[in-house]
Amino acid sequence: MAEILEEYEDFLVETKHASGNTVASYMRDLHQFVAYLQELCLQVLDVDQSCVSNYMDALHEKGKSAATISRCVASLKSFYNYAVSRGKKDSNPVANIHVEKAEKKLPQILTGKEVELLLEQPKCTDLKGYRDKAMLELLYATGIRVSELINLNLTDVNLPGGFIRCDSGGKVRIIPLYPAAVKALSDYIQDVRPKMVADPMEPSLFVNVSGERMSRQGFWKLIKYYQEKAQIDKDITPHTLRHSFAAHLLENGADLRSIQEMLGHSDISSTQIYAQLVKQNLKSVYHKYHPRA
Repeated sequence: MAEILEEYEDFLVETKHASGNTVASYMRDLHQFVAYLQELCLQVLDVDQSCVSNYMDALHEKGKSAATISRCVASLKSFYNYAVSRGKKDSNPVANIHVEKAEKKLPQILTGKEVELLLEQPKCTDLKGYRDKAMLELLYATGIRVSELINLNLTDVNLPGGFIRCDSGGKVRIIPLYPAAVKALSDYIQDVRPKMVADPMEPSLFVNVSGERMSRQGFWKLIKYYQEKAQIDKDITPHTLRHSFAAHLLENGADLRSIQEMLGHSDISSTQIYAQLVKQNLKSVYHKYHPRA
């Protein structure tokens, strides 16, 4: 059993080119299912549809959300599709499993004033301030994911051209930068980064105080710190700036296809949620300010 799990994980990485987060999520769901099966003295390749249904019921009884259960179904379906394709199983026991669709919550975004307030927090008075300013400006300028931000290398930045090259899961996209982001990056790259890197050959664009590549956890702490400094009540995460980037572009007339390209969405339906968000905001403004509303 351990062998096919390892083979499947290699398949996700080497063949599907799934992101690190996707691989971790799929394998976590799979290992939790395997642990459930072990209590029943069952092997992962011996289960049928009723066994999977019972597992979904067990997750529901434990209070797991519809989103969690739906993701688990997707994880198991992917694994068993792999098992069938390798001749390890005759059919996929998850193929006909249907769960309640998770309610899609509209993402929280910052207002333009809140973005400005957040971006003003890093003070360019020391090395860390210059770096943090560049990171926040870049995140809002491009809408890239935090994993993409910390994985950027120095060679991915083209200051004269005013754009970055983002390579995620084998898909490369070119995203432009506004002038303030170019300046923040220029100040950091030319004057600050050489003093922060531990090794002159270090490829990472953004490094921590030890001179090594910034981690997700490190950036998470950084953005929470500046949220508190800005005294913004909303719960700001790295993804909040990504959502704000997309919504603000749409509010100012950008088309969905262009936003889809910059965000790296494979399906435009993922981008259309921002259209709903903008409509909701317009409705809120209408009811707040129309004299007869």
